[in-house]
Amino acid sequence: MAKGKKSIFFCQNCGHEEGKWLGQCPACKEWNTFVEEKVTAARPGAARQMKEAEVVALSGVSTDEEARIKTTIEEMDRVLGGGIVPGSLVLVGGDPGIGKSTLLLQVCQKLSQEKEILYISGEESLAQIKLRANRMGPFKDNLLLLCETNLELIRSVIEKRRPQLVVIDSIQTMYSEEVASAPGSVSQVRESTNVFMQLAKGLGISIFIVGHVTKEGTVAGPRVLEHMVDTVLYFEGDRHASYRILRGVKNRFGSTNEIGVFEMRQDGLQEVANPSEYMLSGRPENSSGSVVACSMEGTRPILIEIQALVCQSNFGMPRRTAAGTDYNRVNLLMAVLEKRAGLHLSNYDAYVNIAGGIKMNEPAIDLGIVMALISSYKNRPIDEKMIVFGEVGLSGEVRAVNMPEQRVAEAKKLGFETCVLPEVSRDLVKGVKGIRLVGVKTINEVLSLL
Repeated sequence: MAKGKKSIFFCQNCGHEEGKWLGQCPACKEWNTFVEEKVTAARPGAARQMKEAEVVALSGVSTDEEARIKTTIEEMDRVLGGGIVPGSLVLVGGDPGIGKSTLLLQVCQKLSQEKEILYISGEESLAQIKLRANRMGPFKDNLLLLCETNLELIRSVIEKRRPQLVVIDSIQTMYSEEVASAPGSVSQVRESTNVFMQLAKGLGISIFIVGHVTKEGTVAGPRVLEHMVDTVLYFEGDRHASYRILRGVKNRFGSTNEIGVFEMRQDGLQEVANPSEYMLSGRPENSSGSVVACSMEGTRPILIEIQALVCQSNFGMPRRTAAGTDYNRVNLLMAVLEKRAGLHLSNYDAYVNIAGGIKMNEPAIDLGIVMALISSYKNRPIDEKMIVFGEVGLSGEVRAVNMPEQRVAEAKKLGFETCVLPEVSRDLVKGVKGIRLVGVKTINEVLSLL
């Protein structure tokens, strides 16, 4: 190997460095995650002159918050915590073709009315971006396009133009000539993110970074990428379905549980103002095994339809299937029903599905899953105007959940007449009138309702 060059092995999951290849990462304990990167040793005397660091007292730090930049897309602003924070670095991840570039181009369309925006693409040509923009409507001249992957050239353009918002599509295509590895490698992704972080903090520019995801659903590249940015947004949904969910999994400026719901149309992504009504459209009438439950995503209650199908098994090993919720949680609840409620489900196949393809893992939907299973097992339909929520414990008790008043208010707004909820949460729901509240303590009381 040439003098001055050596090989370093990086863990793609956590960014841990080793001098040799290892089968298991000693830091995160993941297997087969080490990749080889060739790095060039710094030349003697090449170090920059260090400037003296300034120490500031905590009492001398100003707490005046800068005004957030509103995108006028309410679903986007909600997930970001109220708008774009100047000088923030936001990572947007998602499956290929899910709509990441479309969403960010729509944000550019809204903000280009008054601000200068720079859209940097390393994957599409100018003509391709123009074709996608034509479907969305007119754009102002404040939107500037740059098709480039060289990090040094991109940095010089940003420092010269000083736009108020920059979109990088995508981080895996950017490369620095100072790093001797291919674009998309661990070293290149880490170096590129570090450069954009310095630009965002130093110049006060808000930067959005598009990140590819692996087959496991995480952002490709080193895990340290998500630690470096201020906000991590995941764009979820089925490519063959029309709806999309934007979920915040990290946010230094707001809640990490907020979601935004969009619908993919010919002219781009449209906001879904009332996702509960959208999720409940097309519900079957007088059908057993179908119940409406309420789940909280951040501060937003969402009503979902839980479907269950329990039928006699033809094999010695009954089959269990869960779509949209945790498979192990369904098995746990079926064991509780068999032990505490006396239902003999060991010889029955069970299929649980959350309609619409949405994924929910909140414990508050436990009671909805239990009622759907009982309804299908006994072949008794549940009242269409009834909604349920509550956590079920291993002793068969129905435990309290957070924000019960907001859940009941959302149910009343959509026309539901009866709400089954934990007895301990019933006293907390005092400000909502016009809906009948049924408090339950155990799943045996739920059986009596059916």
